[in-house]
Amino acid sequence: MKVKGCRELIEEVVDEGLCAYCGACAGSCPYLVSYKGRIVPLDNCTISEGQCFKYCPRTPIDLDAISQEVFGTVYSDDELGNAEEVLIARSTDAYIRERAQYGGTVTALLSLALEEGFIECAVLGKMSDEKIPCTFLARDKDQILQCAGTSYMACPILEALNQFPKESKERLGIVAMPCQVLALSKMKKDPPQNRVDIGNVKLVIGLFCTWALCHDTFHRFLRENFDLSQVIKFDIPPPPADRFDVYTISGRTSFPLEQIRKFIMTTCSYCLDMTAEFADISVGSAEGIEGWNTVIIRTKTGADLMQLAETKGILETQVLPDENLAHLKTAAIEKKKRALKNIVERTGGKEDFLYLGGLSEGVIDKLLEY
Repeated sequence: MKVKGCRELIEEVVDEGLCAYCGACAGSCPYLVSYKGRIVPLDNCTISEGQCFKYCPRTPIDLDAISQEVFGTVYSDDELGNAEEVLIARSTDAYIRERAQYGGTVTALLSLALEEGFIECAVLGKMSDEKIPCTFLARDKDQILQCAGTSYMACPILEALNQFPKESKERLGIVAMPCQVLALSKMKKDPPQNRVDIGNVKLVIGLFCTWALCHDTFHRFLRENFDLSQVIKFDIPPPPADRFDVYTISGRTSFPLEQIRKFIMTTCSYCLDMTAEFADISVGSAEGIEGWNTVIIRTKTGADLMQLAETKGILETQVLPDENLAHLKTAAIEKKKRALKNIVERTGGKEDFLYLGGLSEGVIDKLLEY
């Protein structure tokens, strides 16, 4: 792809409503910062070719090349991407399960990775007292537990990665959304210069994501309806619930999911990836199985960590029932189809797929079939 600079990033991504607020362009650049859910330019950058543009998940990407780097094979046309094993899991620690969004699998895996020295620091998102997601560096189990739960708003996780000193050798684990995992994968394929070594990232746990919510509009909605100091957590129960739940000290308030969808970030309409396909391990809720997570093991790193967690009794696992696997695959392929359809409608044809490259004609035709 042709690498462009900061000006083109703003014009072609941010101004066009394609920014995923992943943070890949911020943190090491004096011109770009994250601010209240937006990437903001502080000054006019004259660099013609910038890493801000290169690693953005919404600038051109060759999916085959990325897949070759991560998995050693071309991009999979499977609904879930490259998947070595799919199962359900939950923490055996009741306290973790109580604090976690669902089964506590991510918290348990990160805690184990820290304890065993696989990583020395976890880069996470944490809700502030105002219920805004912020980046957080966790170096022990208690700090990881502080990050349990989901805000459903985008968080610039990769900005925190870019802020590590260039000379740092600290082994890192990152919990990221699919768009952020895609940006990380671009970094692995073509390592950044004058930043922290991308090789320091030893573990990537991806989170299932159908969409994320805009900071300004959704947070305004929350402020209008709640005393945010009383809010405990948010949840979107699996289908057929079709609602958004806000838990406060006094109980649960539910909103029709359709009322919340108006706050979805524009860029989510053009995202193919529901299950963080380039992560080591991908984790989401287990539809219809309360208190458990669905887990997709994708790499040897992910498999080794999961096996250790089972051996040590950190996690209990079961085979994902065939019916649940079928539902997961349907949801994933429908997201791909919607995204590609939206891209074609936006660009006017199959000649321009915005940021997507490395898609064979067979994959494109398959996704455009209805």
